[in-house]
Amino acid sequence: MLEASFELFVPLVIASIIDVGIANQDKAYIFSRCGILILLGIIGLICSVTAQYFAAKASVGFAKKVRHALFSHIQTFSCTELDKLGTSTLITRLTSDMNQVQNGINLTLRLFLRSPFVVFGAMLMAFTIDIKCALIFVVAIPLLSIVVFGIMLLSIPLYKKVQKKLDEVLLITRENLIGVRVLRAFCKEKEETTHFINTNEELTQLQKYVGKISALLNPLTYIIINFAIIALIHQGSLQVSLGILTQGQVVALYNYMSQILVELIKLANLIISITKAVACGNRIQAVLDLEASMLDGSMPTNISPQDSSTAAVSFCHASLCYAGSSEEALTDIHFSVQKGETVGVIGGTGSGKSSLVNLIPRFYEVSSGSVLVNGINVKDYSQSSLRALIGVVPQKAVLFKGTIRENMQWGKKTASDEEIMEALRCAQAEEIVLGKEEGLDHKIEQGGKNLSGGQRQRFTIARALVGRPEILILDDSSSALDFATDAALRSALCKLSWKPTTFIVSQRTASIRHADKIIVLEDGEAVGIGTHNELLETCEVYREIYESQFKKEGKTDEK
Repeated sequence: MLEASFELFVPLVIASIIDVGIANQDKAYIFSRCGILILLGIIGLICSVTAQYFAAKASVGFAKKVRHALFSHIQTFSCTELDKLGTSTLITRLTSDMNQVQNGINLTLRLFLRSPFVVFGAMLMAFTIDIKCALIFVVAIPLLSIVVFGIMLLSIPLYKKVQKKLDEVLLITRENLIGVRVLRAFCKEKEETTHFINTNEELTQLQKYVGKISALLNPLTYIIINFAIIALIHQGSLQVSLGILTQGQVVALYNYMSQILVELIKLANLIISITKAVACGNRIQAVLDLEASMLDGSMPTNISPQDSSTAAVSFCHASLCYAGSSEEALTDIHFSVQKGETVGVIGGTGSGKSSLVNLIPRFYEVSSGSVLVNGINVKDYSQSSLRALIGVVPQKAVLFKGTIRENMQWGKKTASDEEIMEALRCAQAEEIVLGKEEGLDHKIEQGGKNLSGGQRQRFTIARALVGRPEILILDDSSSALDFATDAALRSALCKLSWKPTTFIVSQRTASIRHADKIIVLEDGEAVGIGTHNELLETCEVYREIYESQFKKEGKTDEK
């Protein structure tokens, strides 16, 4: 405001130079007024730099806090919300959208608030010179406002579509980069390139369309301003001929109109960035407004049942239906598992094996029935206290960039090297670490790209074992291991000192045949529950799976 105020005084100083200095040929007066102009310029520059510094600081600080808030809010989402929104759109909103908002806030604080002040300030200053000429400003400014804000309102929904299309481009890019080996294996490079080009072309056309609308700002504002200048000079010349105004005052009025023109040109150019920022801000707000469907319980940490006979895990007629699906993934699952027991879960592809074990740490919410851990409904636990009891080895082995030690300490922050090595030994991964020159300080690349599939799986199993969980879930986590390593791993798990309740999801009957209890799933239903020998006699599905893997020349391997 100070910068703009000093700028509004400039036309008055120039008017005095013309009417007094030049009219009277008073050089001393002219030089003194020029000195005032220089002083106004220096003060305005200082104010401008100060304003820009604090505007930048405020916008960067705001974006930082909103980014933190958005990321924290996303962390509260259950897998249902994450599946619904999609990874690519969340990445876009945390990066591209956030940068647009930051830029918009900077421009709003620095220039968007300044321009209207100069525009209306110039109009008020015009009234101090001549009321009739000032009425031209009164007509021109509302017309300009209608043009500027009308185009802004038209552009906002279009920019939302642009960002949505950008999500699609990011999704294709992300899928192609992650699945580059699959693309090359199936020779799909040309098809995916064409798909990307088409989607990118749609984004380009949409950006061009909204760009054409935004481009109307400059010519329309120029037309209105130039007509206003013509009317101003015409009215001013009449006033000068009548002796009502001086030549300097007409020049001052012209300068005020020029200031309005300059500010509105700035404003017109800013509208594009600010409109993008508003559209992106609405997209970020939409994520912040999305409430997590999974409410946190209030059960404290470190819960252990007083009665040792209480089942470690119980499924009480539990069913699961994923969001947006009309069919249930799991139907009426009912069984109990005692502490220290090993449970095998087997079934065909898509039978619901992963869905079943995902209900125990409450990654998904049951649609009916209940799941109990230590006799307490999982909904009554806080998510952190529930998951502190459970060690999960996911179907897809995920490791993070850092050392082996840092990855192992995800299971327990304070884990010592001895505890880590013990877990690695049990997971059959000790030899991998001993074979590395740096040992536990060996660097793992993002996603464990510098490790084989079997090594990644063994490290993820070790990571789960470091925390000594009461319940251990191995979701098909040995699929990349050879039979000898798999057998050694199962043997080591049976010898664990703290005797966790273990769930082993597998498609190999050899991996689960010695489990205390085996659950056979088909189309989301438990078609058999019992021991290996019991199921061979009573469950046709289990017998078919077993015989397909072991039957040779009419005889089954009973080892």
